[in-house]
Amino acid sequence: MSGTILPAVGERTSSVLVTGATGNLGREVVDRLLARGVRVRCLSRRPLSGVESVRGDVTDPAVVRSAVAGVDAVLLMWPLLDVAHAHDLVAELAAAAPRVVYVSSTAIDDEAARQSDPIVQVHADVEALLGDSGLRWVALRSDTLASNARGWAAQLEAGDVVSGPDIARTAVVDERDVADAAAAVLLGGDHEEHAPFLLTGPEILGRADQVALLGAALGRRLRFEAVPPDLARSRMLADGRPEHLVEALVAASVHRPESGLITDHVERLTGRPSGTFGRWAVDHAVDFARNRPRPATGPISGARC
Repeated sequence: MSGTILPAVGERTSSVLVTGATGNLGREVVDRLLARGVRVRCLSRRPLSGVESVRGDVTDPAVVRSAVAGVDAVLLMWPLLDVAHAHDLVAELAAAAPRVVYVSSTAIDDEAARQSDPIVQVHADVEALLGDSGLRWVALRSDTLASNARGWAAQLEAGDVVSGPDIARTAVVDERDVADAAAAVLLGGDHEEHAPFLLTGPEILGRADQVALLGAALGRRLRFEAVPPDLARSRMLADGRPEHLVEALVAASVHRPESGLITDHVERLTGRPSGTFGRWAVDHAVDFARNRPRPATGPISGARC
């Protein structure tokens, strides 16, 4: 299972389809492509203002066929916890033959028969489908996205404690760095062949570390309170989250191993080192101001958990 770095030296991308364009990562990628004069088309359930949009989702082959027509490249983010509909998606992509950049996960273990949890497994399964498709494609395996912390906004409006299931420490990566890397690969350039790219931040952090850094940016004494898996499950179900998603999140918190992986792949693609979570927290402090609407979140793609 491997992709191929793309496009070839000298080849230019003039049009890109972005899936998941209304999520935290997708919107960052769209902004970067537009700034470079690329024609951007979005595939989403709700249109993105000022951008050509195809309404629908990646599970509908007819919608995908319409969305991919005439584009040079596709940024693919898979939002579901199974690949039942991904077969049809990949078939449509193969028929249209654009270059494909898939946002995956650094938690994939290429030597394992099965991955640690359902979220990582679906990324590995999509990569396998792309690998068998005949498409020119590459995986951008992202570590935990810093923007996942936006999910704590409601708790921080109510107090100074973030509670939830703990997860293994990992090199949290700024979604803006992932977006810069994605734009670099989508638009081509003189990159060495390398598949997949592993996009990480510069330091290994747990949730308690992230909460402390966020507190420093907000000028508040925040703390993280780990919740046992059974209690976390019951709370998430009570909040109305789908049961299959809750089970996947709990499995990730219990079974996913700690990662000590730190790479320079962001710098290879963008020409600058990846940023720290502390910098991200300072830049996004306004998102956690009390009485502000909570920002939208993106699909499972691109995040360890």
